[in-house]
Amino acid sequence: MTSDQSGRRTRSLVELRELRYTHAWNVRGDPQRPAFLRQAQEALGWELPVHAGASNIGSKECSLWLGPRSWLWLAERAAVPFDHARRTINAAGGALFDISSSQVAWSICGTSAGRVLNRLCPLALDLGAFPAGRCAHSLLGHIAALVFRPGAQPCFVVMVARSLARDAWHGLRTAAETDGYSTAEPVWLSGVLRP
Repeated sequence: MTSDQSGRRTRSLVELRELRYTHAWNVRGDPQRPAFLRQAQEALGWELPVHAGASNIGSKECSLWLGPRSWLWLAERAAVPFDHARRTINAAGGALFDISSSQVAWSICGTSAGRVLNRLCPLALDLGAFPAGRCAHSLLGHIAALVFRPGAQPCFVVMVARSLARDAWHGLRTAAETDGYSTAEPVWLSGVLRP
């Protein structure tokens, strides 16, 4: 809830909140090599999407396509320790990097979520152009960001480098002011994932 100029309580059209996750691992490799895909799945306990802009969503983890040879795996728990996963993926000609502490994520949810994001981000964010499960690199104002739609509801996840988090958060709140927004306590990633 927010207050209008007269002080009356009004319903917020957007809710902003920080998302927590334990693991953010960048996976690199050649998806044309079946051995790499098998080893990556074994190491992560999770399948990597192979189509541009696609994701693979579960209840507590997801993998996002970042490029032809790059993915982001986000999870609350890892099936195996990072060093074991790295060795397994390296053995198949890939690479694994732990970027857990270098990123921050927020959810932007509510009836005006797409409109609010479009004040900062040039992507077409309606359901037809940016359907559930879609992810893409873009800009959030002047900041490089990863935008992800976890389900069909009007809810988006935005990730930026931690060093730019303050600027990104300020931009999101400013963009949401016109529609009215509320902030909520941080929630685990599973709070917005819709497998």
